[in-house]
Amino acid sequence: MRQRTAVLCGAAVIAAGTVTAVPAEAGTPRATRPAPAAPAVDLHWKKCATEDYPTLQCASLEVPLDHARPRGRQITLALSRVPHTAKTYQGPLLVNPGGPGGSGLTLAGFVASSLPAKVAAQYDVIGFDPRGVGKSSPALDCLPDHFSPVRPDSLPDTPDVERANLTRARAFADACGDKYADVLPYIDTVSAARDVDAIRAALGSEKLNYFGYSYGTYLGAVYAKLYPDRVRRLVLDSVVGPDDVWYDANLNQDLAFNDRHRAFLAWIAGHDAAYGLGTDPERVETAWYAMRAALAEKPAGGKVGASELEDTYMPGGYYNGYWPYLAEAFAAYVNDEDTGPLVEAYENFGAPDASGDNGYSVYTAVECRDASWPRDWDEWRDDSWDLYEKAPFMVWNNAWYNAPCAFWPTESRQPVDVANGELPPVLLFQATGDAATPYEGGATAHRLLRGSSLVVEEGGGNHGITLSGNDCLDDHLAAYLADGTVPHGDGGGGGGEADAVCPALPDPKPLESKAASTSSRGSTLHGLLGFRG
Repeated sequence: MRQRTAVLCGAAVIAAGTVTAVPAEAGTPRATRPAPAAPAVDLHWKKCATEDYPTLQCASLEVPLDHARPRGRQITLALSRVPHTAKTYQGPLLVNPGGPGGSGLTLAGFVASSLPAKVAAQYDVIGFDPRGVGKSSPALDCLPDHFSPVRPDSLPDTPDVERANLTRARAFADACGDKYADVLPYIDTVSAARDVDAIRAALGSEKLNYFGYSYGTYLGAVYAKLYPDRVRRLVLDSVVGPDDVWYDANLNQDLAFNDRHRAFLAWIAGHDAAYGLGTDPERVETAWYAMRAALAEKPAGGKVGASELEDTYMPGGYYNGYWPYLAEAFAAYVNDEDTGPLVEAYENFGAPDASGDNGYSVYTAVECRDASWPRDWDEWRDDSWDLYEKAPFMVWNNAWYNAPCAFWPTESRQPVDVANGELPPVLLFQATGDAATPYEGGATAHRLLRGSSLVVEEGGGNHGITLSGNDCLDDHLAAYLADGTVPHGDGGGGGGEADAVCPALPDPKPLESKAASTSSRGSTLHGLLGFRG
């Protein structure tokens, strides 16, 4: 990973935008109020409770497919809500899990139940499926079973393997164009941000509180750029580098994921008594790549080839709570020639399903439309091989995942310049070792969002760090949502330096038994956030 440019410094705390009244509309932290919101829409909330989230409600909202033609074709967004219960009401808190392509319906229940009860009670916590996603309509599914095993090896070390992967990428892009030619021009972040404002208006709210993870941070920053006077509070966790959208962002991910995978292998070496793979991280790494080569020749259980192995172990780069399970599968294969745990790990962490097909369809639609991608495959090839020499873990897997953008049937927009000096205090969270959204992205956003505050998890490598068990981070989040309190360090104010620093949680320990579960709050969150975004 590239050297961090920010300087970690001590923090002092100030407060901004305290709300204590009980209006139907939340108070605003700025003296100048925007024009009145559009009349609220009758959203017809209905119970859609689950065992974990018994107060969850659901509704749907029609929005224009093309916001430039508000009376033209309409599409439907699926919404969820956990209603406020306190007398002090701070308005809607819209949450987004990232992706692009992630469903946010259940995330509303998770956020409402994970925040301190006194804080959550003051908000209507609102989840939604962005356009094209999940229960929204139409929901995209360009090419079902595109990721069914066994795929060609991601490493294109022969012309035949490269052609096979290119054929798959082009077929996916062609299928999307054939099925959704009338929809694809409007599946992008700017359109989604206008949907967010339509949700705000439908709720009858003058201003919006927003909490986004991963790609949801870019969506939130774009919304704030389009509607700065409608932002009340803005929380961005694991921040997309706003100047890397999207080709460069994926190249930067490749380096960071390689570092994180090596951290996982070093963790295995540190627990040799449990896994028996050696105490030297380089030896463990050699064993992992030998396993990959063997699976390229003979897939485990007829399911887990080299590409599926990468799919299985990539989630470990997002969340270290998966490390013990991935290590168990690795050790069983190497030490006992037992493929069963590896197949089980693939089914738990890497195997596709219908929601994954939908998520990938929206992911490609948004990323390919949001920004220009190289149309000359030679550029992809050269960049990927150059990176592979430094960071072999996921370079080619990631390249093929995004390769449909080389053949995408719609023209590309230009990325949004999210630089903004018109916002109330904004709160950013970033781990120093985050692979999916490397640290530099958070530091860059901190500089571009003037007056923002950056809370850093020093030594952390997970992606999505609030509401995942780190009390220090969660205290900052709760204070901000309670009364607008933000930390400001000596170099704060958007200069790229950290305004507060929290130590990372310890890495997990090996499983005490194979029956152990991943029922922690962190595992629940990361199941909702998904991967790749």
